[in-house]
Amino acid sequence: MSALKNDTLLRALLREPVAYTPVWLMRQAGRYLPEYNATRARAGSFLALCRNPDLATEVTLQPLARFALDAAILFSDILTVPDAMGLGLYFVEGEGPRFERPLREEWAIRDLRAPDPVAHLGYVLDAVRQIRRALDGAVPLIGFSGSPYTLACYMVEGESSSDFRHTKTLLYRRPDLLHRILEVNARAVTDYLNAQIEAGAQAVMIFDTWGGALTPHAYREFSLAYMGRVLDGLKREREGRRVPSVIFTKGGSLWLEDMAAIGCDALGLDWSVDLGSARRRVGDKVALQGNLDPAVLLGGAQAAESEAARLLAAYGQGSGHVFNLGHGISQYTVPENVSALVDAVRRLSPAYHA
Repeated sequence: MSALKNDTLLRALLREPVAYTPVWLMRQAGRYLPEYNATRARAGSFLALCRNPDLATEVTLQPLARFALDAAILFSDILTVPDAMGLGLYFVEGEGPRFERPLREEWAIRDLRAPDPVAHLGYVLDAVRQIRRALDGAVPLIGFSGSPYTLACYMVEGESSSDFRHTKTLLYRRPDLLHRILEVNARAVTDYLNAQIEAGAQAVMIFDTWGGALTPHAYREFSLAYMGRVLDGLKREREGRRVPSVIFTKGGSLWLEDMAAIGCDALGLDWSVDLGSARRRVGDKVALQGNLDPAVLLGGAQAAESEAARLLAAYGQGSGHVFNLGHGISQYTVPENVSALVDAVRRLSPAYHA
């Protein structure tokens, strides 16, 4: 594969010196881009778009054609893994993902098996290989998965939830069954991320969207411990260099010290924590990624520029910061505001690396 021309992101994730703060955006390929909506319309549905390597490659590259971003992130969905386990993923327009066969019975939980990513998720791996070829070394490609606990929430609830009633009932009534799901998910996520790395992903990120809804004790037992298992099993080098790992728990700012101790290279931060405070808390253990409130991009170009300046100052001098949002970009974002943000980071950040 082509030599990497811009490795700023990878070096920042490893806290190595860089000339400027790299920037990419969670959900950077998405509905705020008219070109994405056109491709999705051609695909016919979100799932069809995810399952078509040609179209997944197309939308992965679209934001890079508009903005001076320092990474591409694989276009896919975290729920491809439980779908490959036979739970029957489908999407209801305007209501989000659902599963035909949520895990509610003990026999179904006992029968659960981690899928072979090559056999059951080959379309994702084909997309990774195709995206790497298309990038031609311009910027690194980030692969990703949902965390074992976040996947379990969808698998047990059968859809998104405001209270996770079924999952938390299982957690407190039959923790052994929830641990069974999490053990299978940890194996599945490890295998899946390693397959992405083998196919060409140059960094990987674990999205723990729902871990922040747990108590501190439950978070450590049911979410963090299983992300640690995944990290323990990851391939750490490929193509002669380290493959950095990032974990992101939305709502997890209470537990940054614990998160920094489980073997990841970087922590993703949501907007609920002060970036400078987070840096002081984790010290030199990990890099930090984040943490602009995505709603800032709804406030116009000037708001985006001023908040970028504030966050860069909050982190301060030196490497170890990847500029990003605290969660996914809103579909109502005006692309010109993203341009203003990315340009501001590129213009203002070199002063912090002099």
